Amino acid sequence: MSTFKHPVGPQPSKVYWRRRLLVALGLLAVIVVIILIVVRPGSSSGTPAAVPTTSTTPKAATNPTSIPTTETTANGQPCTAANITVQAITDLNAYAAGQNPKLAVSITNHGTTSCKIDAGTSKQVFTITSGSEVYWKSTDCQTSKVYAEVLLQPGKTISSQTPITWDRTRSDPKTCQATRDQVPAGGASYHLQTSVAGIISDTTKQFSLN
Repeated sequence: MSTFKHPVGPQPSKVYWRRRLLVALGLLAVIVVIILIVVRPGSSSGTPAAVPTTSTTPKAATNPTSIPTTETTANGQPCTAANITVQAITDLNAYAAGQNPKLAVSITNHGTTSCKIDAGTSKQVFTITSGSEVYWKSTDCQTSKVYAEVLLQPGKTISSQTPITWDRTRSDPKTCQATRDQVPAGGASYHLQTSVAGIISDTTKQFSLN
């Protein structure tokens, strides 16, 4: 007679069956643990997936910051011509008859430290020439001046918020209240030069009037 089906001993058979069940459960638990260690549910073969990271490198601004149009002040060391670039800007390269040029300026800090500069209209000068002759200057009959001292960060560019419109006339402080003469057109070429806080643009912006 099989002792497996009919346990032999001084204890009742149900005691031996209970012991066998506990041993079987213990063996099953060991097998399950071994399987979990080998298979590692949730893992996949190959190189583990990289953890997504967020870049902290700042992106360059799409558009330069506008020069303030109200009086402002800033703290910092003054900007100098050594670390500042001033650029003359016109909205077009050629203007049709009766179309007035819009003039602007941009200021770039190409240094490694911040600096302050008065970029307001009180320190802006726009000069239009043709050949050796000066035809127009923004300060000849300037009526409103804005003091706008700003702190310019390294690599930062600011530009005019509201362009100046040139009416194609000759300027002269003596004719501020009089009718001015129109400048030559018909394809005539002109150059715009700007300066801000005494720092003059390295190059001029050329354009033509028809």
